[in-house]
Amino acid sequence: MKTPKRIEPLVKEGLVDEVIRQLMSGKEATVYVVRCGEEIRCAKVYKEANKRAFRQSVDYTEGRRVKNSRQARAMENGSKFGRKAQEEAWQNAEIDALYRLAAAGVRVPQPCQFLDGVLLMDLVTDAAGNAAPRLNDITLEPEQAREFHSLLIAEVVRMLCAGVIHGDLSEYNVLVGSTGPVIIDLPQAVNAAGNNQARRLLERDVNNLAAYFGQFAPELLQTDYGREIWSLYQSGKLTVDTALTGRYECDETAPDLTGVMREIRDALDEEAARQRYRQEMGMTLPGNKRAD
Repeated sequence: MKTPKRIEPLVKEGLVDEVIRQLMSGKEATVYVVRCGEEIRCAKVYKEANKRAFRQSVDYTEGRRVKNSRQARAMENGSKFGRKAQEEAWQNAEIDALYRLAAAGVRVPQPCQFLDGVLLMDLVTDAAGNAAPRLNDITLEPEQAREFHSLLIAEVVRMLCAGVIHGDLSEYNVLVGSTGPVIIDLPQAVNAAGNNQARRLLERDVNNLAAYFGQFAPELLQTDYGREIWSLYQSGKLTVDTALTGRYECDETAPDLTGVMREIRDALDEEAARQRYRQEMGMTLPGNKRAD
């Protein structure tokens, strides 16, 4: 097929030899199957902001770092340079997440190169060597649904142990490759420790998986992996080898408000006593002189 204009720079740089076909067009990017020497890969071409259905949100961008203070100010002001920087930051978030997760052993496509808004990465294939289907395009037997659900929950844990939450995980961004599910589409990935929405996004990801696989194995609808995983993470007990139960018991013990108020009053009384002692000893704030 004719080389799309956005991929031409990769051809000129010798990174891509041929565009074979368009693989898919989603809410944020168009993906092409390309030949790179003897390797068949895919090229993800990000759509411009005004042509993209998926809108950036502070829920996802909170806690992300930018290159420098000038760039940060421009992004806050919404200038032309700032909008361009914001787009670059949005795209770079996926590159950074892919490299980080691949290094942590998470089942994601291996990134190869990023140039001018085009991400070049390995093509996920099925057993026949064809481009792998998305999870929502296949029908599962109950046992297979349980297996895939278990595998993906383990990947969610592995991602969280690497400090990353997908943020938009569902059957639409999981490919079923020859060796099982592979997680894709990560520009909205969030920093688990630096985003106030981290818990909500993690639980939503996990609940999406339960809702989808629960169509084939209804007992999965009764699981509560999201809150269990987050509780273990917050307490510092979560590892990639942690045995999960899918159950979570919330501590419903009523807080001791009387005790809390007593401690507050005691602290105020102690501070008042310190202030009286200072006055009696003739101590004054810096800048004032003691009266003789």
